[in-house]
Amino acid sequence: MITAALLAVLAALCNAVASVLQRRAALTVPQGPAAQAGLILTLVRKPVWLWGITALIGGFLFQAAALSRGAVALVQPVMVVELPFTMVILSMVFGIVLDRRTWLAIGALSAGLAIFLIAAAPDVGRWLPDAIGWIVATAVTAAVVAALVAVGVLARGALRPAALGVAAGIGFAFTATLIKRCTAIAEEDLSALPRSWQLYAMVLAGLCSLLLLQHALHSGPLVIAQPALTISDPIAGILYGGLLFGEPIRSGSWIVFEAIGIGSMAYGVIQLARSPIVQAQNTPLR
Repeated sequence: MITAALLAVLAALCNAVASVLQRRAALTVPQGPAAQAGLILTLVRKPVWLWGITALIGGFLFQAAALSRGAVALVQPVMVVELPFTMVILSMVFGIVLDRRTWLAIGALSAGLAIFLIAAAPDVGRWLPDAIGWIVATAVTAAVVAALVAVGVLARGALRPAALGVAAGIGFAFTATLIKRCTAIAEEDLSALPRSWQLYAMVLAGLCSLLLLQHALHSGPLVIAQPALTISDPIAGILYGGLLFGEPIRSGSWIVFEAIGIGSMAYGVIQLARSPIVQAQNTPLR
């Protein structure tokens, strides 16, 4: 489980690098319906965006390795450290010194994560999802993501990147469950992986989540899209892990400490969202 957690931290670092690079590329694309329609075709011609995709692939590989060794309910919450990593990298990219409040927020988020993981003690799953489980999970996920996308399309202001960020977070969490199943199939019989539907579902879910992420990053400040993505991913991951794989977390009096941990993480996210560093990356680049 320690190895899984360390691999998840490396995945979070790669994802943070990817978010900053992709956001920097997105800032060079004009706003408007025409730009949104051809967003990916425009971004793919930008080297900084391609480096961001390279970092994202690295994050995927580290995440797959983590999921092959640990529970979804462990790996996805650990990856919440992506947000502090993102703030530190933003400070380096834009040459801004992080203030005391930002460091306190990073500390609160990190401490909250540690408290939650110690209290919850997520463990490996007790069963594998059956066909009915996959059908229900897929249908519910598709419905929730579609509703969030509809909100993002119709909304204006901060609600748009927030809704799209949550949709992307849920999509990445669902992709993580498929990654975990694919790694298990590969470990049992590598030749069986190309014949499994989970492999192709994983690719489709990952690509759809990536597309949602690009539109979230393009539709508003990173500091709105990133927390929405970062918090929704682990919460959805815990639900998927528990319902699909039977991954247990502690209950009883431990719930109090789990709530404290979640509250500390939420406080850290809110304070990071108010960090002055966001002003440096909100101005469109030329």
